[in-house]
Amino acid sequence: MTLSDLEIRQKLKDDLEHYASKCLKIRYKNGDIAPFTFNRAQRYLHNQLETQRQEIGKVRALILKGRQQGCSTYVGGRYYHRVTHTKGFRVYILTHEQDATDNLFGMANRFHEWCPAPVKPHTGTSNAKELFFDNLDSGYKVGTAGTKAVGRSQTIQLFHGSEVGFWPNADTHAAGILQAVPDEAGTEVILESTANGVGNFFHQRWREAETGSSEYIAIFIPWYWQEEYRKSVPNGFVPTQEEQEYQEVYGLDIEQVCWMRNKIAELKDPLLFKQEYPANASEAFQLTGHDSYIPAALVLKARKAKIDESGPLVLGVDPSRYGTDRFSIAWRRGRKVLKVESRRKLSVVQGANWVRQIIDKDKPSRVFIDVGGIGGGTVDILEEWGNQYASVIKAINFGEAPQDDYDYNVEDGKTDAGPLNRRAEMWMRSKEWLETSAGVQIPDTDSIQADACSPSYKYNINNQLVLQSKEDMRSKGLVSPDEWDSIALTFAEPVAEKSQSMPARQQPVTSGLI
Repeated sequence: MTLSDLEIRQKLKDDLEHYASKCLKIRYKNGDIAPFTFNRAQRYLHNQLETQRQEIGKVRALILKGRQQGCSTYVGGRYYHRVTHTKGFRVYILTHEQDATDNLFGMANRFHEWCPAPVKPHTGTSNAKELFFDNLDSGYKVGTAGTKAVGRSQTIQLFHGSEVGFWPNADTHAAGILQAVPDEAGTEVILESTANGVGNFFHQRWREAETGSSEYIAIFIPWYWQEEYRKSVPNGFVPTQEEQEYQEVYGLDIEQVCWMRNKIAELKDPLLFKQEYPANASEAFQLTGHDSYIPAALVLKARKAKIDESGPLVLGVDPSRYGTDRFSIAWRRGRKVLKVESRRKLSVVQGANWVRQIIDKDKPSRVFIDVGGIGGGTVDILEEWGNQYASVIKAINFGEAPQDDYDYNVEDGKTDAGPLNRRAEMWMRSKEWLETSAGVQIPDTDSIQADACSPSYKYNINNQLVLQSKEDMRSKGLVSPDEWDSIALTFAEPVAEKSQSMPARQQPVTSGLI
């Protein structure tokens, strides 16, 4: 080969997007077979995976997306490229049903059929479930989830789990086939799915990735990135108030709003639309009958708001030690939560030291600390370190009786016994804060929204608000909402601005529910 030929081949090997456009063909939604050109979702996905691969030498990723956004096509193209350019690599694809298995293997066969001769590897075996490239000792296999032992005996370097949220026996498959992928540089595990309720294997793995408690990265693809998800606007079309708010939050054009309305009408269920075509990760995971205490719309509005910070700095600290829970701290000034930070597997002393460093640096007016679990030890250590810490911190017990008295004789004749305990009371105050007409702001992260919207609620026989407990959530495979617990703690009680040699006539600023 000439030097020019070598440079061309090297670029095809090193640049997947370039290779896909020159060497791979796919069947588009209109039926045309044409070169594989990345769309926005695929390009974003590619960048996320390549960043992780460069950082840690391998890929471990979960992809949450809407329907027909091209993620499986991208992974198929990525793996065909890898396996036809690497000796001794094996690809395994596991799908939720036979039709999907046939479709994804048909796509791989199409890649191979249309691959230009100069870069097309020799095929030693080709059947309905396997492509084997004998000169490379590399191969491509597919399977369907259902048989508990499927893929268990394989040696795999590249694994693609498709529609994992719909796998039967998902935990068993994970304990089997995922263990066939060695923890070595160059290996990849990509699990992708649309959402299918909460508490299942995919939802649990997503929340772990989203909260940073696993080696997997969480990659979300919103529906409105698809250029084809638009509809011509008919005469007289006027967005509803809710549609206008949705449009403003996500920066949609009117054709996208029109498409959304028609799709909801087609599905006959707005909740199902959010699951099948999510705009953010937390709204994708919804369960019929699951009534979140804090509505997603309130949280979303606060995520997109821009509010100036004012008032005293208040910290909420939700400690944890080992296990899956996070040690979370929230910073709030008035109508703005400045940030939330979480760490894992801190000892009591390490957690206390973290809080101490924050107090020294940020000079908060008040630090509310949950004393359940290891929180009591955290408070004890801080108090032993001197009055400069003891005077700032305040122990809060989630299980205590509410702080306020509640009116049993409301105007409509119903009784309102208020919240059951202090935790429910603080969550109630945080919800009221979100409802503030002037607006509030929280960090724009899916993880915080997922925490805020994950606990359900009910009213007991005494008509008291009962928020779903952390223990009950864990028993159902749900992640503890530690980050919103830390935000809720900032509403434990009103706080006055710390005196900084203020004039006698100046009144202190307070940070209650404003």
